[in-house]
Amino acid sequence: MSAKLGRTLGVALSGLEGRIVDVEAHISAQLPHFSVTGLPDKACGQAPDRVRSAAATSGFPLPPQRITVNLSPASIPKQGTGFDVAIALAVLGAAGVVDPRRIAGVVHLGELGLDGSVRGVRGILPAVLAAARAGVRHVVVPPSNVAEAQLVHGVTVHSAPTLSDLVSWYAVRSGLDPLPVAGPVEQDVEERMRDVDLADVVGQPEARLALELAAVGEHHLLMNGPPGVGKTMLAERLVTILPPLSREQALETHAIRSLTGDAIRASELDRTPPFVSPHHSASMTSITGGGSGVVLPGAISRAHCGVLFLDEAGEFKTSVLQQLRQPLESGEVTISRAKQLVRYPARFQLVLATNPCPCGRAWGKGIDCVCTSLEQRSYANKLSGPLIDRIDIQVVVPPVTRAAFAEERGESSAVVLRRVLAARGAQQERWAERGWSTNARVPGHALRRGPLRLPGVATASIDRALDHGDLTLRGYDRTLRLAWSSADLAGRVSPTAEDVGLAFTMRSPGRAAA
Repeated sequence: MSAKLGRTLGVALSGLEGRIVDVEAHISAQLPHFSVTGLPDKACGQAPDRVRSAAATSGFPLPPQRITVNLSPASIPKQGTGFDVAIALAVLGAAGVVDPRRIAGVVHLGELGLDGSVRGVRGILPAVLAAARAGVRHVVVPPSNVAEAQLVHGVTVHSAPTLSDLVSWYAVRSGLDPLPVAGPVEQDVEERMRDVDLADVVGQPEARLALELAAVGEHHLLMNGPPGVGKTMLAERLVTILPPLSREQALETHAIRSLTGDAIRASELDRTPPFVSPHHSASMTSITGGGSGVVLPGAISRAHCGVLFLDEAGEFKTSVLQQLRQPLESGEVTISRAKQLVRYPARFQLVLATNPCPCGRAWGKGIDCVCTSLEQRSYANKLSGPLIDRIDIQVVVPPVTRAAFAEERGESSAVVLRRVLAARGAQQERWAERGWSTNARVPGHALRRGPLRLPGVATASIDRALDHGDLTLRGYDRTLRLAWSSADLAGRVSPTAEDVGLAFTMRSPGRAAA
């Protein structure tokens, strides 16, 4: 055996951030032992057993000597089974089975089965993105992960179904043969919400306007009303009137899907904003992210650049609802562990739907309601205070009457989307130089001072509300942002008193609690 050292590359992930890892293997003439160093977790530390069995069944038994694999830099944690293929190639390079020079600059990702098969792993897309940023130009991934790996530009994606195939391509005797490039994947971009259209909603003109304003300015929305009036239908149709994602946003949302194990079946980006609707029994970890061992993104990160819909919001635990406050302001969630600090993006539009009381009958005079006053107060208190103050639009969705059936069918999502795109274009033109994209992201001081400050005649209503304590400063700023969205939707250069009045009415907590 001429070669005693083998080296290739892997990727260690912390959240969506990846770092290139040197996978080094050394074989020495000592008693047989196979160890992995460099802060591997339990799954990664079990790689020697999988690698030894996979190599043996593939026809390349490892030498009965001491094998040491180091994952460098050794100071950062290495998680999961995605280092199996890299470890196997580094050891086979040290054993002289493959030419170490050919594997040195290639990132290898994937898990090994005991039969030598190369199996898919989570997080391929963020790992390949990290490799591309580090200047790596060749990556080897499992066949089941080819589609998401091909979403990254500037990287040549290779794939092999088994370790035997991979070794034969790397074999010293066929050193001039290139690695096979993964073939094109059949395009199967998922058209989520394809059968959903805003025209399906019967009546509800005020709620439809609220939905359109939310799409225009990226505002949060609360809908309050009795069961069966269309709150869920409206929320599901918000993504149909949102602008398509940019390539950078789509890559980020796909990377989060890759971490959670959602299959990405096409090498073409799906630019539809995500729509995530967790059940009201969801735990805090499932909403915000976390978990023991591997820290995975939660619902608020899976809804990044899209919509997080909490149906029956009053049924969620108070602790879960209050946990949303910080991500709503910062656009990210930070999860702290003893040995690591993981950040996930979480810039989403929050849509809440709730009933007026636990039984849902406290509507109008509420004579059919069977809830006690204590139950009603407890239910209402879950959606009050600091969280509600961060909701820009709070609208009542009343019962639909039979007369609404005779009305003309409402506007389709395509028609509304054209208006939303025009309003978003006006915002981008106005805020581009300042680095803001939508009205909801504009700092309050920029609207209260300087050239964008509205005249007193336009803000008289909310000025009085602020002086009387009926509006907080945060609520004042959010009202101004919503007024700018109303003006953009109407094609006006700046908000008028009518725009401010509409915004104040739509964010009034009293209206949603009626």
